[in-house]
Amino acid sequence: MQHGKYRFIVGFLAAPLALYALFVIWPFIQSIYYSLTDWTGLSPEFGFVGIDNYTRLFQDEIFWKSLQHSLTFAVVLPLVTVGFALFLAFMLNVGGRSRKGAAIAGVRGSSFYKIVYFFPQVLSIAIVALLFQFAYNPNSGAINSVLKAVGLGSVQPDWLGDPDLALICVMVVLVWSTVGFFVVLFSAGMASIPRDFYEAALLDGASRFTTFFKITLPLLWDTVQSGWIYMGILALGAESFAVVQIMTVGPNGGGPDYSTIVMPLYVYQKAFRDGQAAYATTIGVALLLVTLAFAAVVMKLGRRERLEF
Repeated sequence: MQHGKYRFIVGFLAAPLALYALFVIWPFIQSIYYSLTDWTGLSPEFGFVGIDNYTRLFQDEIFWKSLQHSLTFAVVLPLVTVGFALFLAFMLNVGGRSRKGAAIAGVRGSSFYKIVYFFPQVLSIAIVALLFQFAYNPNSGAINSVLKAVGLGSVQPDWLGDPDLALICVMVVLVWSTVGFFVVLFSAGMASIPRDFYEAALLDGASRFTTFFKITLPLLWDTVQSGWIYMGILALGAESFAVVQIMTVGPNGGGPDYSTIVMPLYVYQKAFRDGQAAYATTIGVALLLVTLAFAAVVMKLGRRERLEF
């Protein structure tokens, strides 16, 4: 069995690793190099400026705002999304009343609810952002129209135009658009947990609250940790860029008064609006470091003994 083992492994890994190095590692290396130049993104000529872009980065107030908002997304969105998805998945799989022939069951119509929760995943994030942009419209949007219909006509917030509300409104959209994916993911994990564990716990008098924290969460921890990291990467990357750029006010989004600016959007603005590609790649390098740090912290804090069944 050992004969030719390494040739077999290398034969399978050589092509994927080569493609990964070409299309992932090499662009990262190029970005780090360009961040040390004055490249505009349009001219083939550029000069080496050393760490000038990084010095400018530390003095850029808008960058610090974008970093603050991205970190808020990375902390709040996974916490809310994963927590809400765990609750819904638990109710759909374990939280219902016992029925004939089954001591453990989900709520009635759980299969239908899974489809409803997953529906936002079918829609493009750009479409979701446009729909909520119309809903948040202070004059003709659905939200203010409902408030007016129930007698709250005096409460008509300018949802996306208020610096204190705009960031919260964006986060609500991101939670709504992603929670269904994690409901399905966690439901698949819960379905693999033996029902005998729950039945034994219920016979011992355990409540639904106890079974969740003593059985479901420990046995589902690896899936939860992976989902947490994945949601954090979405919050730091393309999902936050698309929603903020489409929904919020300003020449290229991020308003009002940069109250919703995030790092991916700031990279886009500097590269394509201002023609400062080198500085944009500097912000991109900072975003890479933030993403890696986020994943490392979650994996470190979430490390625990693996439970098998």
